[in-house]
Amino acid sequence: MPDMTSDKASVRIEAERLFAKFREAGARPVEADILQPAETLLDLYGEDIRARAYVSDDPLAGEMMLRPDFTVPVVQMHMEGGAEPARYCYMGEVFRKQEHLGPRHREYLQVGFELFAREEPEAADAEVFALFAEVLAPLGLRPATGDIGILTAAVRGLTTSDRRKAALLRHVWRPRRFRALLDRFGGRVPMAESRSRLLAALKKSSAEEMMAAAGPAIGLRGPDEVAARAQALIDEAEVPAIAAGEAAILDDILGLRAAAPVALGQLRDIAVDMPAIAAAVERLARRLDALAARGVDVDALDFEASHGRSTLEYYDGFVFSFHAEGRPELPPVATGGRYDALTRVLGQGREIPAVGGVIRPGLVAQLNAAREGRA
Repeated sequence: MPDMTSDKASVRIEAERLFAKFREAGARPVEADILQPAETLLDLYGEDIRARAYVSDDPLAGEMMLRPDFTVPVVQMHMEGGAEPARYCYMGEVFRKQEHLGPRHREYLQVGFELFAREEPEAADAEVFALFAEVLAPLGLRPATGDIGILTAAVRGLTTSDRRKAALLRHVWRPRRFRALLDRFGGRVPMAESRSRLLAALKKSSAEEMMAAAGPAIGLRGPDEVAARAQALIDEAEVPAIAAGEAAILDDILGLRAAAPVALGQLRDIAVDMPAIAAAVERLARRLDALAARGVDVDALDFEASHGRSTLEYYDGFVFSFHAEGRPELPPVATGGRYDALTRVLGQGREIPAVGGVIRPGLVAQLNAAREGRA
């Protein structure tokens, strides 16, 4: 496979072409610094982001990261005083650590489009998806869609403790951890022996007594924090298991994959037993209508309820991606989705519905070369 970075000039030309398409769609070009404050990203994603980003110490600014994406700085810029509605586009390098050799690169160009609009969010979803579909149409890519909001609504509708719901919501973007928690909270797997021993010890002795017996304190957590965590573990063990029926509904949602209209019908059936997802399901229905109105063949559109759960964690509703058929070794050519909650976090009290996406022009250039027999 040819190196996508070996001909940066051709990739840059492709990026400029895509960038021009987004400008023609009414987007205002914006820039973002390559060095971004690490604190903001760490607050958003926790320490997990360190495994994927290049972090450095600046003598004046503190910890900084090479830009892992554009969405966060664009949202920050808009929330500081952007007009509404607003459409932005951008082009530039992003940087991601890679643990293994393969087709994914540490540095690559991204071209993106973001839409901030308070009215008719489903119509905004359709506008962004249809724009990406039009721009990428010559490549014959396979689109896939999902909706993180349906899964999170289902979690919020569970009959269990707020602490358990919060734990599941925190790990929606970590499928293995989410599954392990769901199985544990649902009583499907026995409690780990180490956890059982710890609980037994906590019930026999207070956290303070155990800390005193353990010797000098090491680390940043104080005695009050340790005691609170110990009590939380005791309280958690006494919460009844999630009902088998509710856990089964989550299984059905997690495993749902079908043509979008078929998936909509199945989700409406599920909503009869779990009304908490009804509003999110009807948003999906309105989105499909809006997509059809823009000429998208929704009958042929794949919908997967778990789609998008391994990307950056700010997507909280509609998600989409475009894939090269017959090239499973390649990452998605384009990805995007809705991130309303991110604007709430970065807006310091203000928020606005927002949706957008990015294209990797290096992949577009490579696929074009393959089509033309140059690769």
